[in-house]
Amino acid sequence: MLPRPSPSQAAAPRLVIERLSDRLATLLAAQVESGSLSPGDRLPTEQQLAQAHGVSRTVVREAVHQLTSRGLLISRQGSGVYVSKAPRNHALSFDAMVLESIDAVVRVREVRRALEGETAALAASRATRLQVAALRRALKAIDKSTAEGGDGVAEDLAFHRALTDAAGNPHFGRLLEFLEQYLAEAMRVTRGNEARRVDFMEDVRAEHRAIVDAVEARQPSLARRRAVEHMRRGDRRLQIAGLIPLPDPAPPAKRRTAGAKPAKP
Repeated sequence: MLPRPSPSQAAAPRLVIERLSDRLATLLAAQVESGSLSPGDRLPTEQQLAQAHGVSRTVVREAVHQLTSRGLLISRQGSGVYVSKAPRNHALSFDAMVLESIDAVVRVREVRRALEGETAALAASRATRLQVAALRRALKAIDKSTAEGGDGVAEDLAFHRALTDAAGNPHFGRLLEFLEQYLAEAMRVTRGNEARRVDFMEDVRAEHRAIVDAVEARQPSLARRRAVEHMRRGDRRLQIAGLIPLPDPAPPAKRRTAGAKPAKP
């Protein structure tokens, strides 16, 4: 059976979403990496794995798909699923436990912030007129979605993808797509939170426009600052809503009393 989440995990804010398929994939990957499952070994059938771990066959299928895409497993039509030989190059992946901790989600957002900043800077250096026009259309699509009562998540993601296109480096787009799988739920919560506050929505619109204005003006440093600030303010909006914790306050500086002598080293 899959291990159950701890009480602290079960009580975590709804920003953190745990999937059974991720937990099963982590468990199977650990068996491969520890040698419990060796290269060439055939996995039990979907039905056997489902019964052994107390999950549905759909969960098993999703977990096996994850490990197949990472090169740990290989599917042979009509024969079954087998453990692959150790790959020479390892696919980029995060431990599925990243979804079980608010702190871990915040760290992934930090990675995203760095990515967005450099993406915007490169876009400001390389964007064509057609790509700037695509960014403007993406902003209008977000406004249209929210005006019609949608959450604007798909349109928001499309905007950031258009920004990576304008950066002229396909690896940025691939990295963003990779991170999206870990941040999609956080983004839905973020957009839903912002939709309940007119001031939040206006702030987000202004931040997006400011990024595009800097890209169109071909000011890389300004575009980077505005993209990073957009991510930081997004974190702040989540903190205000209580969805991620506020940073620990800095300890008060020690004040030297009048006439007191400095401590000896």
